[in-house]
Amino acid sequence: MDTTSKTQLGKQTSHLIDNPETSAFFKDAGLYINQSDLSLLETAFKFSKRAHHGQFRKTGEPYVSHPTSVAHILTEWKLDAQTLSAALLHDVVEDTIITKEEIQNKFGGVVADLVDGVSKLDQIKFESKAHQQAENFRKMLLAMSRDVRVILIKLADRLHNMRTLSSIYRKKRLRIAQETAEIYAPIANRLGLNNVFEELQELSFQHLYPNRFRVITKALKKARGNRRELIEQILKETQNKLKTHHIDASVTGREKNTFSIYRKMREKTLSFAEVYDIYGFRVLVDNVSSCYLALGVLHQLFKPIPGKFKDYISIPKKNGYQSLHTTLVGPYGTPIEIQIRTNEMHRIAEAGVASHWLYKERGASLTDLQSKTHQWLQSLLEIHMESGSSTEFLEHLRIDLFPDEVYVFTPSGEIMSLPGESTCVDFAYAVHTDIGNQTSAAKVNHELVPLRTPLKTGDRVEIITSDHARPTSNWLDFVVTAKARYGIRHRLKTMRHDDAASLGKQILSGALRALHAKDINISKQPWLKIRAKFGNKTGDQILSDIGLGKTLAIVVARDLIIANDSNKPKDSLRSTEQLLIRGSEGMSLLFGDCCSPIPGDPITGHMKEGTGLVIHTHDCKVLGKEVDQTTELLDVAWSKNTDKLFTVTISLVVTDDKGVLARVATKIANTNSNIKNASAKPGDSEAYGTIIFTIEVQDRIHLAKVMRELRRVPNVIRISRQKHRF
Repeated sequence: MDTTSKTQLGKQTSHLIDNPETSAFFKDAGLYINQSDLSLLETAFKFSKRAHHGQFRKTGEPYVSHPTSVAHILTEWKLDAQTLSAALLHDVVEDTIITKEEIQNKFGGVVADLVDGVSKLDQIKFESKAHQQAENFRKMLLAMSRDVRVILIKLADRLHNMRTLSSIYRKKRLRIAQETAEIYAPIANRLGLNNVFEELQELSFQHLYPNRFRVITKALKKARGNRRELIEQILKETQNKLKTHHIDASVTGREKNTFSIYRKMREKTLSFAEVYDIYGFRVLVDNVSSCYLALGVLHQLFKPIPGKFKDYISIPKKNGYQSLHTTLVGPYGTPIEIQIRTNEMHRIAEAGVASHWLYKERGASLTDLQSKTHQWLQSLLEIHMESGSSTEFLEHLRIDLFPDEVYVFTPSGEIMSLPGESTCVDFAYAVHTDIGNQTSAAKVNHELVPLRTPLKTGDRVEIITSDHARPTSNWLDFVVTAKARYGIRHRLKTMRHDDAASLGKQILSGALRALHAKDINISKQPWLKIRAKFGNKTGDQILSDIGLGKTLAIVVARDLIIANDSNKPKDSLRSTEQLLIRGSEGMSLLFGDCCSPIPGDPITGHMKEGTGLVIHTHDCKVLGKEVDQTTELLDVAWSKNTDKLFTVTISLVVTDDKGVLARVATKIANTNSNIKNASAKPGDSEAYGTIIFTIEVQDRIHLAKVMRELRRVPNVIRISRQKHRF
């Protein structure tokens, strides 16, 4: 807006300004709102002021100061005039006699819908009852899914209320702070509104734990003075080093907020004196290439701490956040946390979805962040249609807001947090190791379910135990928690030999039935014939190995059938008992590192003493060295339902250019493939180089998709799969 327009704005709005907040709002809005929309804001302000006449906040201020402050917060995100008008009017339907119809007649349908959406949110009263809370959350998220501006207004409203929360009585203050920490702050984080997310966390912590907040704040003030020289030294050295390497960068130091320090103290059981990295540094550069150059320069200046580097540029967070995170050892051994990002990334990191406003330019192409956010919001409507109850809807929502955790209930009503995809067995071991070891059945929401059933947030889980129940090696195929895996393996190893042999006999009986040998009478003689193949173990020892998951039952069953009936042609047996490989059979199944077979590759297998079944590709060069004429190759094939990711190595010849590694890594990440390892070596000339990736794929089709995407990178000259590594 030019100088003339600003002067006109001042003349037009001077009669409205009756306090500093109102003045600041119209001044900041006037910096980007065009002239034709200013009258809408003026009308909305006067309408709100009249509607709230005679009403006052707990702070003693006229009530209109609150909607004005909410609208002012929204100007930081450069939101449109309709959103600002709705913010000015967001409480008139709830707190006055004004109706939605009056708003619609005077300001239009869009503003009326926004006001109505926020008004419905304000009617929510959070109760302790789970179903009531779930219904309230559903109302809130449905309003958000229809128009994201509704939740942006609500977040600004909640932020201003939290800033002035001290004026209300304690019980209500604690309730508002609790729901802010549990719901509104995570939503702000999911939308990428980092500044709002951090401030809501900080304010919630301040009101929920006032004594802890005061102690940490006091300690921070003291530490700030003691470490001022150190911070200045780090800033100076960082700026000089980047400048020496001709990297144009802005370097700033920042103090961590009290909540993040408290969380670190609690999670790692540290005192404040033991938390050295209370300061972080941010480096802003012009482009992505400079991010990686700056990272290399800073790693030369200060030594990096192993395992403390994260590349959110190549693989952004779900909310669009991009940055390089590294922790270095600074002067006097002080840990230094540094974030490196471009100015554009910084803008998105601070404002999230509001940084590129969806409604700012109708018809403009959506950014990737906008598209993902829009899809997530629309998915809430789909979930609403599919959900049978508000509780089910809340389960889906919490999975979205807290994707790495599920929250389930014990029969007594206690809440337990488990990693995503946890099963009933994981739950049992989380309660107690003895419960896990004696698990015989499970009920989820009062219904019997298989033990491998994945749990969802909100499930009520009951474990049924038996003194005679024992864990099986099959459980290792589906449990996800370290505690469950350890408990199962420890129990299997310490089980008495007779128990293991008995279990193995049951598993073997099932395998024999699968090979159409239901009534076969296995005597000691067949066991003697197959002993050599299994390390000269006795029949009981082989059964024990089956029970402990060290030997595949299907292989033992096949050999026993052949040994019991020497006249039975091997080929006829093979035609009916082809081994189907899923990939998660356990410790007794290995895939050759030499050829790294994946589903879709023609495969063969053989038993290796002390190891188990080893799978190779048909054309593996190492296979011929491992087997001889006495070794029998097994007829194996991939199951239609493989249930794991497989590693494969690919080699890329690329032009030596800045940022090529990041571009290639991003392409791999976009195909839902995980990079396990990466290495680089020089090519035949300085203009070329070779990058070798070890990645995880589902099958050959998935690998083909990855390679097809990589060929689209201009820097990639040639790409191939490395099948024979030895």
